[in-house]
Amino acid sequence: MRPVRAVKGKTMKTMKAFSFMAIATGLLLAPADKATAQVSVEIGPAPVCPYGYYEEPPYNCAPYGYYGPEWFSGGVFIGAGPWFHGQEHFYGHVDHHFDYRHGYHGPLPARGERAVEHHEQFRGKAMHDSHGHEAPRHR
Repeated sequence: MRPVRAVKGKTMKTMKAFSFMAIATGLLLAPADKATAQVSVEIGPAPVCPYGYYEEPPYNCAPYGYYGPEWFSGGVFIGAGPWFHGQEHFYGHVDHHFDYRHGYHGPLPARGERAVEHHEQFRGKAMHDSHGHEAPRHR
């Protein structure tokens, strides 16, 4: 016959193990609180540039002649990038000769600078959407 003390010790160990497993299972199966997330992006006001601004960050002011006439309404730039206010699927002419991403190193107007009246003909042949993407070949 076994001593009572040995049986009692094994029973306690078994009960502790089952208790631990029950608590762990309860924690694993307990429904987690649903976390709600809200993302807010503040882009601020559009850059104030006399002849518009480039379509991509850092949205530097573009020089006179970069954008074609379809980018303006009543002499006011219709926007590019996140501030675009034109029609959906819009493509307008740009002149890559005035694009710093294509090697232009000439002067750029400062933000807030006033436009100077120009009388030159626009010479750009490339077509961009409001985010700087080239138009498909068939356009």
